[in-house]
Amino acid sequence: MSQEKVVVIGGGLAGSEAAWYLANSGIPVEIWEMRPEKQTPAHRTGYLGELVCSNSLKTEALDNASGLLKEEMAMLSSLVIQCARKSRVPAGGALAVDREDFARQVTQALERHPNVTIIRREADEIPSGPVIIATGPLSSETISGAISSMTGEENLYFYDAAAPIVTAESIDFSKAFAASRYGKGQGDYLNCPMTKEEYNDFYAALLSAERHPLHEFEKEVFFEGCMPIEVMAARGEQTLLFGPLKPVGLIDPRTGQQPYSVVQLRQDNKEGTLFNLVGFQTNLKWPEQKRVFSMIPALRNAEFVRYGVMHRNTFINSPKLLNSNLQVIRQPNVFMAGQITGVEGYVESAAAGIVAAIGVDRLVKGQEPVSFPRETAIGSLCSYITTPNSHFQPMNVNFGLLPPLEQRVRSKKQRNRLLSERALDKMKAFIRQHSIAPN
Repeated sequence: MSQEKVVVIGGGLAGSEAAWYLANSGIPVEIWEMRPEKQTPAHRTGYLGELVCSNSLKTEALDNASGLLKEEMAMLSSLVIQCARKSRVPAGGALAVDREDFARQVTQALERHPNVTIIRREADEIPSGPVIIATGPLSSETISGAISSMTGEENLYFYDAAAPIVTAESIDFSKAFAASRYGKGQGDYLNCPMTKEEYNDFYAALLSAERHPLHEFEKEVFFEGCMPIEVMAARGEQTLLFGPLKPVGLIDPRTGQQPYSVVQLRQDNKEGTLFNLVGFQTNLKWPEQKRVFSMIPALRNAEFVRYGVMHRNTFINSPKLLNSNLQVIRQPNVFMAGQITGVEGYVESAAAGIVAAIGVDRLVKGQEPVSFPRETAIGSLCSYITTPNSHFQPMNVNFGLLPPLEQRVRSKKQRNRLLSERALDKMKAFIRQHSIAPN
């Protein structure tokens, strides 16, 4: 009996990965890719899986969440990981690739697969059959409109500046206090006070810090409501004291006084293992963020699991629209994958492609849906982007997303290794139980 055809809209990392999984599972796939007939502001070729920014896919070490994610994907027969390892270039501990060779390998693998048909066209509608939408952060206006109509959301989110996120265990709680402004709430914010001298040093460093240059298409989406903190600071020494660093309504219980300035941290996940710097959306280069933001006394030794970024990025309100399989709740034949779901990064996008493909595969074959274990990198990432969150922003994979270990381990490297070992054991059992990975 012939299998029902699946359409994958978008031939980036997520779309390529999804098509590869489905094709290897015996399902005919059409990839709709508008390039090279219609290019985006960032792409340069018509290759599938083209890398538009860095050529690095980050580390493969298992004491890093990115390394764990790669290993989980390899267990799921990932095309991206296979091609990356074949096209790698020297980069220390990182998996960096010859980007043209990498994209060529991805393209050729899919072109040669008997279950894959590549159609060079811009999607102007969402097909009625099973479909995976993986159009990426530079989705065309046409498909963006179709997605908005399908989801019932008036607009997709245009995210152009996000604040850094740090781990809770790296915060110096002896130099911070929990409180809500004017005593409202239950001490929902963690407040990091600074003296006048500390603020002045921080302010001077912020003004002189080096920034990322913006592409022309990124400048188009800059708007006042998401002003980078360094741009706000440039308006005057007092501006931050009346903005994100205002101390009004906050009393430090250690002194009984209102601090000169306060940086507020807001819990970023249910487990309370991650906190974001409120109002600290920024376009500073990452080493500069580490240097300048570590001048805040409570963050002197902070571990940044996500640095602030600023760029054009189209993504949906995944916590409202998707279940943990990346299936659109109101349109069960439609799955979403890649950065449009709110995952950040090359490997994370590709991993989302595998998740969506597994969902479609089981749907087409009449099997019950499955969710990845929360203890895995893939499962924790899917949980993050689909759990209700009023402050939802895109996220890279990090160990702060995984449930903590039962035992306390002081060594960060050893703790991360144990988290990876647990994740891989859970993934092996999950694959075996559900016969997940195709050959």
